[in-house]
Amino acid sequence: MASILKSLRVLSDPVRLRLLLLLNMEELTVAELQEIIGLAQSRISSGLSQLKGESLVEDRRVGKNIFYRASEILGDATLAVLAEARQELKETDNDMAHLAFVLKKRKDLAAEYFNKLAGRFGRTYVPGRSWEALSHAMLRLLPPMVIADLGAGEGTLSQLMARTAKRVIAVDNSEKMVEFGSALAKEHGYHNLEYRLGDLEDPPIQSATVDLALFSQALHHASTPQRAIDAAHRILKPGGQLLILDLLNHTQEQTRKLYAHVWLGFSEIELHRLLKKSGFSKIETSIVSREPQAPFFQTLLATGEK
Repeated sequence: MASILKSLRVLSDPVRLRLLLLLNMEELTVAELQEIIGLAQSRISSGLSQLKGESLVEDRRVGKNIFYRASEILGDATLAVLAEARQELKETDNDMAHLAFVLKKRKDLAAEYFNKLAGRFGRTYVPGRSWEALSHAMLRLLPPMVIADLGAGEGTLSQLMARTAKRVIAVDNSEKMVEFGSALAKEHGYHNLEYRLGDLEDPPIQSATVDLALFSQALHHASTPQRAIDAAHRILKPGGQLLILDLLNHTQEQTRKLYAHVWLGFSEIELHRLLKKSGFSKIETSIVSREPQAPFFQTLLATGEK
């Protein structure tokens, strides 16, 4: 009882309550929370510290940034307070609107980068993009299948898979990438390859229609990786497979500016947790590639079954 009372006492402050409401929806940095709520960094940091002290909030470091999220196990009393606060706090509507704006900024940064890169993607270095890593993914493909290549870019991998797959749907949020990829597919006669403009977290694909969902060096561009993996689970048929190729977690901050990365890779434990939370089973993770030159990026392969 004492623990419950302490948690409720922490949540008696409207700012701390607003912070927990936001972090129960999205994983955010102090700078993003400051932009949403409009208070000084010291006030935000103090509130987070008190929430963390009561185990209401968790954090993780990604390079120089620290991301905060609500604890995965919030008590019934805390959840009841949050539900009531969502209805009663006058700042809630503004917070939700500002949250949507901040998340859109994450996505727009990546879209701007890829619009500029269209037409030279395959000839430009990208961390973690290696044929060694891709070959591990290709070995797992058994035709004929319906495949969703999520965050496909120009679709170099999509075109390789289209040679044997029943159908390939390449999804990307860059109009230029979709236009360029569609033209290449038409030029090469891939009638079973379709490009669609859409978001990783809500791909324009009907539920339960895909045999294989693929993120190839794409998940680190997602605003919310959990939501992207949830979406992949949605579009997969029962027994369908998810395959993720991405960078192992690293500290190279320049990838944010140079390559529009939102996340600095993932750990094996983290990807396992994300897949499990989405409902995947038979989850496996392994490091499949290590680059020989500095900064020695490593590529992580994760698979799961719906």
